[in-house]
Amino acid sequence: MPKLRKRHFLDYSILIPYLVLSIIGLIFVYSSTSYNLITDNLNPASSVINQGAFWVFSLIIISLMYKMKTDVIKNQNLIITLTLVIFGLLIIVLFVGQEVNGAKGWISIGPFNMQPAEYLKILVIWYLAYILSKRQESIQQNFFIDMRQPMVLVALMVFLVAIQPDVGNAAIITLLAIILLLASGINWFYTAIFGGVTVIGSVAVIEFLSRFGKTILPERIQYIGSRFEVFRNPFVDELGDGHQLVNGYYAMFNGGWFGRGLGNSIEKRGFLSEAHTDFIFSIVVEEVGLIGGLIILGLLLFMIVRILLVGIRSKKPFNSLICIGIGSLFIIQVFINLGGILGIIPLTGITFPFLSQGGNSLLVLSVGVGFALNISADERRTQLAIEYDYLKS
Repeated sequence: MPKLRKRHFLDYSILIPYLVLSIIGLIFVYSSTSYNLITDNLNPASSVINQGAFWVFSLIIISLMYKMKTDVIKNQNLIITLTLVIFGLLIIVLFVGQEVNGAKGWISIGPFNMQPAEYLKILVIWYLAYILSKRQESIQQNFFIDMRQPMVLVALMVFLVAIQPDVGNAAIITLLAIILLLASGINWFYTAIFGGVTVIGSVAVIEFLSRFGKTILPERIQYIGSRFEVFRNPFVDELGDGHQLVNGYYAMFNGGWFGRGLGNSIEKRGFLSEAHTDFIFSIVVEEVGLIGGLIILGLLLFMIVRILLVGIRSKKPFNSLICIGIGSLFIIQVFINLGGILGIIPLTGITFPFLSQGGNSLLVLSVGVGFALNISADERRTQLAIEYDYLKS
């Protein structure tokens, strides 16, 4: 087979949407933060400069990951070392972590604030993809024996995230673990058990907390119960616990079909306090309209489908599980964010992929894109080699 460089296998159907979404994200980070920064006599571009620095670093990480051989990504020692590091950080953050929005989940390292729960999302995908791909045959018959230790480790890390408390990320990591287990080719009986428990358990938890959350939860985390209580009808407490949702609705209503124009949002001017993070999509719709919002959402969903297709078509179990996990991470995060601001599910504080301000989130999602690009190139090269050998024979 003629020698081709890895750049010849670059999947532009993943890379270009990522670049476009990241640039759109920088535009809306500036739009949603500049007004309040100006009123506080601060540099109106400070937030977007910080986000831009993370994006540049993310591009470097993606470039390095793309050049890696897949054998490096599958290295057992590397995966176990990173797992132990994140596990240690999840413990450390409980004691020395900085509290943000009620969750003690941040570690300050000089000017850099690290959120271990964000990095755990990509690590769980990586770790479980490696374990499940190595045990493809044995888990068919001895699933609970072979997967006992990995499942206990993941459950323990999810517990450490949940008690910060960071319910949103704990839910995402749990769903990711379940999806990867279901995608691993396990017996249909276990699939039915996991699927049934997930659906019934999710509905039961939402119903229970929406009715009794404020009365049974400790005072420190009663705000979680408040979110569950008002998500169906925030107008019952429009000036209190429902304030964020109501103003998010107003923002989207103000936008109409075509928006008020870039930079012309009303709600970001002190009415919607989390306009740059959880509610960034409300500001997007207010400024570029429902049509603009749907175009952005369509671009993101196109990239997700492309990543999932790489996983579905992959001939190697590890590659398949990694891409399915990354695609699932993106779509779960989109669903939880949009579900929260639309009142379909309670608010969890989860950011919108690539658009919301948050350097840790952008970096983790970019690592996911780096994985997908590397694996897509590996699969394309393998397929080309097979076709070449077939024609040669």
